[in-house]
Parts: sequence; C-alpha cells; structure tokens
Amino acid sequence: MQIAFVASEAIPYAKTGGLADVSGALPRELEKCGHKVKLFLPKYYSINEQHFSLIYMDSLGEIPVRVNHTAHNITVYKGKLPQSVVEVYFINCPHFFHRHSLYTNDHDEDERFLLFNKAVIETIQRLSWKPDIIHCNDWQTGLIPLLIKENYSWDILFNGVSTVFTIHNIGYQGLFKKETAHKAELKEEHLYDDTIVHNGLFSFLKSAISFADKINTVSETYAKELLTAEYGAGLNKSLAKRLTDYSGIINGVDYNIWNPETDKNIPFNYSLRDLSGKQKNKEFLLKKINLPFDSKTPLIGMVSRMAAQKGFDLFASSAEYLMSFNAQWVVLGSGEKEYEQLFLLLQKEYPQKLAVSFGYNNELAHLIEAASDIFLMPSQYEPCGLNQIYSLKYGTVPVVRKTGGLADTVRDWDELLFNGSEDGTGFSFEQYDGYALTNAFDRALKHFQNKSVWSKIQLNGMMKDFSWNHSAEQYSELYKKAVK
Repeated sequence: MQIAFVASEAIPYAKTGGLADVSGALPRELEKCGHKVKLFLPKYYSINEQHFSLIYMDSLGEIPVRVNHTAHNITVYKGKLPQSVVEVYFINCPHFFHRHSLYTNDHDEDERFLLFNKAVIETIQRLSWKPDIIHCNDWQTGLIPLLIKENYSWDILFNGVSTVFTIHNIGYQGLFKKETAHKAELKEEHLYDDTIVHNGLFSFLKSAISFADKINTVSETYAKELLTAEYGAGLNKSLAKRLTDYSGIINGVDYNIWNPETDKNIPFNYSLRDLSGKQKNKEFLLKKINLPFDSKTPLIGMVSRMAAQKGFDLFASSAEYLMSFNAQWVVLGSGEKEYEQLFLLLQKEYPQKLAVSFGYNNELAHLIEAASDIFLMPSQYEPCGLNQIYSLKYGTVPVVRKTGGLADTVRDWDELLFNGSEDGTGFSFEQYDGYALTNAFDRALKHFQNKSVWSKIQLNGMMKDFSWNHSAEQYSELYKKAVK
C-alpha cells in the first residue's frame, strides 16, 4: 500500500515524547512489510537542512495555504529517514514553525496546525501521489480526515483514500474556541452536530474520532480504558459510537537502540546468556552519582516526566515509607515544581540512598536502565509506556500500575505463580493508592533477595519481544480494514 504517515514530531528530527519514537520507527517497519511510506512533518526552526541533508523541493515551488482567510506560502523540504528508504517531507512555514518550542501557548496555536493539516494535503496534491492510507497521529493532525472528506472532496485524487487516526494520549485534545472551525472553513453544521465540538470548544481530536475511517490507540488495555468515564477524558461516548472501527495496537520499541548487547551508551554490554555486565554497570553508575555500592542493596530507577499522570502524586504520598526500605534510588526527569522540590528534599534527607538529576540525558537514561535492579512506573494512566519495555530487555524488573500499556506488557510474578506459572516478568498493582504501591514494591524487594527467583524473572523479561515488526503487521491489517 501507499501510506502517508503524518505526525507533528519524529526522531531524529524533533521530539517531546513517545509520539516521536513511534513516528521515527513505525514508518521504517511498514516499509519492511512491503508498503511505500512517505512521512510528513512540520519543519521546525530546530530542524537544520544541512545537518539532516534536506533538499529544497524547487519543483513544488511556493504553495499558498489558506488559514483564517489568509494565504500563507509554504515550501517543502525532502529527506530520508535514517537507515531506511522512507521519504520525509517537511512543511516549511517560518511564520508558524520558527518558534521557541514545538508546541506553544501562543494565540495562534490552532492556526499553526490548521496550516500543517492543509499543507500536507496540498503537498500530496502537488506530488500527484495517491496514497491508499493517510495515517494521522494525535490532535495536531486530527483535522485531515474531515478535510479529505469535505473540503478536498472535489479532487478525484482522494477518491478511495482512507484515513487512520491513532490516539497516543487522549489527555491532549487540541481544544480551541469555536471560531477555529471558521478559520478552517468547515461547514457551519459541524458546530451543532456533535462531531467537532467538545464542552463548548472546537476539538481537533474529536473531529478525528468522528471522521477517520479507523481509529486506534497504543495498547489494547488503554483502548478499553478510554471507553470509560474515568479514562476517556469526556470523549468515551464519542469513541463508543465508533466501536466497530476502534482498536488498540501496542507500540513497539527499537531494539537497535535499546539493547544491552549493543548499547553504546553503557560501559559494559551484557546479554541473556551473561548478565555479569549488569552488575558492573550498577557499580559504575553508583560511583558516578556518589552513592555507595552494595550488591545486596537493590537499585531502583525512575526515568520520567515528573507529573501526576506518571504517578508522582502517589510516590509523594508514600515517599517516607518507600525511603524506609533498604534500597537505593536514581531518578532522572523534570516536570511539575512540587515534585522536583520533593526529590531535592529527599536527596538532602537521604544522601546515601537517593540521587536525582533534572532534565533529560539520553546517555544517563540508558545507564539507569542497564544499572538498575528495579524500575518503578506507578502511572495514573499510561497509554503505552516504553520504559517498562526497555526495562524488560535490560533485565531490570519493572514495578508498575496495572493500567494501559503497562498492563499489556508486564506480567505479575506472584499473580501467575499463584496460578501455577513461572512466566512472570515484574510486579504490578491495580488500586491507585499508596498501600497498593508499597505492597507491590515490598513484594519485589523480598523476591530480590532470592537470587534464583530473581534471575528467572529477569530472564523471562529479557526473552520478551516487543519489536516494531509485530506492531507493523497489526497496522498493516488495520490499513486493509480501513480500505475495505
């Protein structure tokens, strides 16, 4: 199939979160499945054409794209996704995309992505290329399905073109004043037919839910959760209307990057057959962060955005009890000030137990995965999650809340053992409260002292395969259904 993959970020060009990892990896795997994929991205100020060997597409010239009744001229640059033949098209409009960050709180945030949605469609027109599927991702691309069906329905190029929309996090809905619909030149009736308005605001995300041919999200459990009032962020009823067109596909990970056997970011590589390098990485990291090394003391890692969604309110309520365990902690991340302040206080109070580093450091993130014995992810909700999958590959036993992708990827050792199976890969808890968290944590620490059991849990996790090829096959099947 011919697939236009549209996203607001993708590694290695621009990243704020997991969407970039998906957009940088899935198109490559789709190509391996035999599809022809073109990736479309905004050309942000940070994307340097020389660094990424981008070519200005002189043949397309300047393309006028109308937003809010004003024509903005865009140009297009072209590159290749590294280690693939996937063509990447960058929508260049300095007026909208040369900003201080990818996403802003500027007054024209709606216009920025209105332009991007329309510019992708108009670029496809200028290329005279007919995709079978336009695969849109998150709210920033959510208007494309409606625009294809109505505003650009006059162009026979789009006859038979199907749209797929992936929700990576329903918490971000692209909400703006109703006048955004007029800026996009949509039919007035949509402001009253419950297709694009949510709680009195125009919603890019709701528009995609209403008009995409197929909708999916990034894990099976998260797909089920979004149908409930607790997790659906007000859009559960809209999704329920599309139930026959709705599904969940777990994200994959790139084992070319996240693999302890070949990881260039860690000093000691190791494998399923020889885990000795893991202990050396632990000793190396503890020395680096000025914590004492003791092989009998477990090291717990956290690499995360410090926000309530990631369970940091739960951690905060249980912090004193968690610090009472015989364990050490290494934390990397940044976010809400109250949680950053909490870790500064904990580091000061427990200098032999905890070290925190704020911001994001890719090398340190890899080292934490390789050195830690346990990885904690107590998320309130987690559409897919990647760090728990990295942890499994690195023999770092995850302790997670049983939600979203965490529930789909981590199998509780004690729960399975009770049913006669030794296939568990970690520890999980369901209730979102401090008791449930500390209970799961306590179980993990007790098993850590039994080296034969712990080794079994580590090896179970390391043998799991969450590579992108399986996910890409599932997307291929979804595309077939969308075309039908």
